[in-house]
Amino acid sequence: MAAPLTPPDSDPLGAALGAWHSARRWLVAFSGGLDSTVLLHALCSRRVHGSTPPIIAVHINHQLHADAGHWQARAQTLCATLGVPLELRTVRVRQSGSGLEAAAREARYAALESLVGEGDVMFFAHHQDDQVETVLLRWLRGAGLHGLQGMPAQRPLGRGQLARPLLEQPRSVLEAYAAEHALSWIEDPSNTDTSLDRNYLRHEILPAIARRWPAYRGSIARSARQLGAAESVLDGLLPAPRRLLSLLGDPGIDMQELLALPDATATMALRGWLVSQGLLLPPATALAEFMRQLRAGSAGPLLAWRGHRLCRFGAGVFLLPTGGERSPAGAQLFPGGTLALAGGGQLRLLPAGRQSGLRLPPGSALTLQWRRGGERCRLPGRAGNRRVKTLLQDAGIPPWWREQVPLLFLGDALVAVADLWLCDGPWFAPEGGEDAWRVCWTRNTAAGAIEL
Repeated sequence: MAAPLTPPDSDPLGAALGAWHSARRWLVAFSGGLDSTVLLHALCSRRVHGSTPPIIAVHINHQLHADAGHWQARAQTLCATLGVPLELRTVRVRQSGSGLEAAAREARYAALESLVGEGDVMFFAHHQDDQVETVLLRWLRGAGLHGLQGMPAQRPLGRGQLARPLLEQPRSVLEAYAAEHALSWIEDPSNTDTSLDRNYLRHEILPAIARRWPAYRGSIARSARQLGAAESVLDGLLPAPRRLLSLLGDPGIDMQELLALPDATATMALRGWLVSQGLLLPPATALAEFMRQLRAGSAGPLLAWRGHRLCRFGAGVFLLPTGGERSPAGAQLFPGGTLALAGGGQLRLLPAGRQSGLRLPPGSALTLQWRRGGERCRLPGRAGNRRVKTLLQDAGIPPWWREQVPLLFLGDALVAVADLWLCDGPWFAPEGGEDAWRVCWTRNTAAGAIEL
């Protein structure tokens, strides 16, 4: 049974939740440390003494520490005490050139993002001290106007929103709240490892700054907010290249309009567009190199970061999810059924109505295959078979999709190239009918699920 909570004497959340009471669910990124424990407890106090959306904690096990299993068990115990459902996710951290910390963060955010549905908000427990450390670290690494704003109080995450309601509160307020409510939490021993940049700043540098400038937290946080206001004004003054969609729904911008701008303006316009897509920005050096390659007319310039890619195709620069995985060939799609595809897409066979469709023998199903080379399709009303490769190229299908277009076979015969083309044959029903079926292909793009 959940322990009763009393309203906090000093509420660390203040009015920061006002915008989120209409959310479908409140999800909490819950490590079990001091910050997320205080956040979860404070949210639950509002559940008891007022109406809130359903609260769900999410704990990510990175499998990087010998005590990771113990921390997970502690998280389960606290959530049971508070009467909060707990979602557990175990991730595999793949070391990258940006270091173990960055790789763990990317794995964590990817796992959290996958849980955020339409109308959900995912709360993070970052506070003012975290913000100050972030701003100073980015300054020391040469960040520009956007980076020096620190962490945003909110931004899109998956199909919902990410929110940091404690961002205006110093850590001391959280410590006082934890003492007031006799909370216990997990202490990660790596937090004292000063070989890590953030810990070195926290334990060695900031105490010295505090002795000389005790109000530094508020001052730096205020500067970050002012930079944010300045960027907002600047964004309103920047030219905005025309937005595009590829033939299969990938979001993009007009490359010629982008390259017609001076270098610095073009880079800022591209950054602004990426921010408008709800993305964390790639490193400035990587973005500058991508712009250089665009201007040089390099073949296939590519920028990959944090699960996304920028690619040039035709007249546009397009944003893509890294993805690229495919479902195993051989899966079957039955009339009226749905076939889930790797990466979040799906195929459906729906009644064709009066549209052209496929007339299938009773009890039969279509079989999923992928391009291996040499596949041919005779289009209705056209003479001769055409190579699927040629169909895709001539139609302007972006090259990153050409190996991802599902092919549907009836026995050994290719009958449909996704929902792009039906192949002629005894199965083809040009006027549809009660026993005819049409293919519907939903794709997952950087803009979300697309069905054109």
